[in-house]
Amino acid sequence: MNELAEINELSALLRAKVPLILIETHEEPRILKLLTQAVNLENQLMMRWSIVDGLGRVMGTGGGIGEMHVASSDDNHGKGIYQTNELIDCLRHIDKSAQNGVYVLCDAHPGFKEPVAVRLIREIGMDHYKCARTLVFVSPTLEDVPSELLRLAAHFKPKLPTRDDIRSIVVDEAQRYLTENGDKVRGDRRIVDLLIMHLLGLEFEDVRRLVRQALRTDGAINQNDIRRILDIKHQALGGAGVLGFEESTFKFDAIGGLARMKHWVTLRQKPFLDPKTAALDRPKGILLLGVMGGGKSLAARAIAGEWNIPLMRLDFGAIYNKFYGESERNMRAALSAAEGMAPCVLWIDELEKGLGGGSGEQDSGVSRRILGTFLTWLSERSNAAKPVFIVATANDISTLPPELIRKGRFDEIFFVDFPNAVAREQIFSIHLDKRGFDPKTFNVAELAASASSFSGAEIEQAVIAAIFETTARDNEPPLSSSDILHELERTRPLSVVMAERIGQLRAWARDRAVLADDLHD
Repeated sequence: MNELAEINELSALLRAKVPLILIETHEEPRILKLLTQAVNLENQLMMRWSIVDGLGRVMGTGGGIGEMHVASSDDNHGKGIYQTNELIDCLRHIDKSAQNGVYVLCDAHPGFKEPVAVRLIREIGMDHYKCARTLVFVSPTLEDVPSELLRLAAHFKPKLPTRDDIRSIVVDEAQRYLTENGDKVRGDRRIVDLLIMHLLGLEFEDVRRLVRQALRTDGAINQNDIRRILDIKHQALGGAGVLGFEESTFKFDAIGGLARMKHWVTLRQKPFLDPKTAALDRPKGILLLGVMGGGKSLAARAIAGEWNIPLMRLDFGAIYNKFYGESERNMRAALSAAEGMAPCVLWIDELEKGLGGGSGEQDSGVSRRILGTFLTWLSERSNAAKPVFIVATANDISTLPPELIRKGRFDEIFFVDFPNAVAREQIFSIHLDKRGFDPKTFNVAELAASASSFSGAEIEQAVIAAIFETTARDNEPPLSSSDILHELERTRPLSVVMAERIGQLRAWARDRAVLADDLHD
């Protein structure tokens, strides 16, 4: 943990005489410790306010470097200045005081909605050249800072733990566990590396608490700990409701066909996950265009499962809000939460329904503003620091704006057609085996030939329907190939029902996309 760099950065802000310093963090004790040391380096006085304790001096400041005191809520408990518990009263006191120094206001963000509080903060800031009183706001959220205050403010962003920092915490907690219990922590290197990877993006105290919880549960680091950490991380980052979290157990062997896409994804697994490639261009993502029921959604889940990283599903239904500006804010929050869950797969299902639709006149331009927010994120995001692999799926490319599908937005556009004969055999075998039947007892080749131009979803439903038919019969033999063939004969596949539309889709993709599998038979 390089605390010295953070202390020097805070000292530089104090020397620059910035009136307001904004620090958005949940690590209040650690930040107060850093501020105490920075204030002592600058030989200044430090006061701390909270609505519980009021305004009081932090002991160990104002007298040179001297004793480095760790500030906490206990320092001022019962010692606050009389009638300064309310924020406005505290600000009035500071405004009237001639005492130079640093005033740290903890969880004062609700006051940004009070006109009187905002005006008092502004007056203190504008008088900084007369009386050097620096206001430092330390809160878990600082989204609603008025624009008139931002002109007087500087942001300080606390450093997040690196891989080496997290590894040191794991080693430290493992040693503590050994000292207290006499047993070594169990867990192989692969699981520990996975744990460290998924703890990236969390603050120091969160990392230590989660590592300690993992060790104290059963004395081991295992897959259950990874699962719990991902769930806690998702909730903590505020993605719930807009950004769904799934732990995908699917692998590529659960999908029939799509050989080219599987090969393409496999080649990019190491460049995406290996921290040594952070300085290089990491893979950005793919767009899967194709027929309904072709396995696009399953492919998104399988990529996350193959790479053993969380799958985040963007829900456009939860993003759109009736209040002006809220939809864009929801979109930014979801994308920020996805970056916080990195490395991860961000699955955007049916992209055209969320970002398509032409000019956006019917919804007062909301869809265009959402599109603009998304395009800005695609262009400006740092995939080296926060790797997010996008898997977007679409059934109708005609409604997608050209700026979304131009070269550079996605690494590749794959067209998912109806499965060929080999893929259909694989799909029949997968769904029979999944339901407890031995594929070797069926004439899979005949079934595949009879299901020409069937989608994977239609093949699955034919197997399910045949199982229902056989279980309803009394004293009849179990499921056979003829039962499935009978269901196939009764089905009118999508390739027939929507032949014209699918033909147009194929024509568009012929020269504009890469086939996800070999040519259709």
